[in-house]
Amino acid sequence: MNRTERFYKIDQMLHERKVVPIGAFLEALGVSLATFKRDIEYMRDRLHAPIVWDREARGYRFDAVDGPPYELPGLWFSSAELYALLAAQNLLEDIEPGVLAAHVAPLKSRLAALLESGGHPAAEVARRVKLVSLARRPVEPRFFNEVTQALLQRRQIEISAWNRRRDELNVRIVSPQRLIHYRDNWYLDAWCHWREGLRSFSLDTLRQVRTLSTSAHEIPDEALARQYTSSYGIFSGETRHWAVLRFVPERARWVRHECWHRDQQGELLPDGSYRLRIPYAEEAELAMDVLRHGADVIVEAPESLRQCVRDEAWALWQNHRAPTDE
Repeated sequence: MNRTERFYKIDQMLHERKVVPIGAFLEALGVSLATFKRDIEYMRDRLHAPIVWDREARGYRFDAVDGPPYELPGLWFSSAELYALLAAQNLLEDIEPGVLAAHVAPLKSRLAALLESGGHPAAEVARRVKLVSLARRPVEPRFFNEVTQALLQRRQIEISAWNRRRDELNVRIVSPQRLIHYRDNWYLDAWCHWREGLRSFSLDTLRQVRTLSTSAHEIPDEALARQYTSSYGIFSGETRHWAVLRFVPERARWVRHECWHRDQQGELLPDGSYRLRIPYAEEAELAMDVLRHGADVIVEAPESLRQCVRDEAWALWQNHRAPTDE
C-alpha cells in the first residue's frame, strides 16, 4: 500500500483497537520499523494527529485533546476499491427495476455514502468514472429474486428455459449451485435433474421459475471447479484440449498482459510475438475471442480449433464479399 493508504490504515486501527502495539502495525502495513516511525511523525507534525505512545499499555493510542476532533482529510480510494464500489453500483443498477427496488435502494444509498466518504460527491464520481457494460441482457427482476432465494435457501426450482440454438422452450427441475456474473450477464450453475449433470443457464432465457419444497442436490465445490473453472469460458466443462495461440509482435504488447484463464501459459518469443496456451473444453466461445484479434493471431494447435476458426472466417467472408469477388 502507498503512504496515504498507510495513514488511513493507522488511523483505522487506532480507532478500532484503541491501543495498538508496534508489531500489529508492522504486520498490517507491511513496512519496516523505520518507515512506520516516519509515518507516525508525519501524522503528528503535518496532520496534527494526537498519537502518543502508552508505555504502560505498550502501544500507540490517540490522546484525549480539547478542541475540534482530529480527522484525516478525505480519502481517495485505491483503483481496486473504486472499481469494486462502482462495479457493485453497476450490478445493482442491473437488477433494480420492479420487485427488487425496495431491497436495492438501501444498498445503493450505502454505496453512495462510501464513495462520498472519500471526499468526493458520489454523483461527481459517477460522472467522472465510468464502467461500460457491453452486450448486457436484461433479466426479469422477479426471476432474479426467485432464483437467488432458492439458491440461498437450498431449494430445487422448476424452470422453463429458452434454448436459443434450437429456438425451443424446455421445462426442467434443477438444483441451483451458484450465481455467476460473467461478461456483464448473469448465469446460474445448477444440477439438472433431467440431464443428470451440471448445466449453466443464462438468466435472461428463463420464462418461468417455480420454487419447490424439495431440498437442492448438493454438488461438492471440487466438482464445480472441475466443471466450470478448469477450462476456458462460461460453459467450460472439464479440460479436453489446450489451445496454442501465437500473436504478432504488435498485438503481443497488449495480450501478454491479459489473463484469459488462471492456468494459462505465456511465452514471449525472440521475434517479439507471444505464444499463449489455454485449456478449454468447448471451442465456440474461444473461437469467437480468437477471431476478434483478426489477422493478428494464428491458431497453432489443435487442428480442430484451427478448422473452427477457418470455417467462421470463411463464412464471414462469404457474407461480406462483393458481387465481383471470385
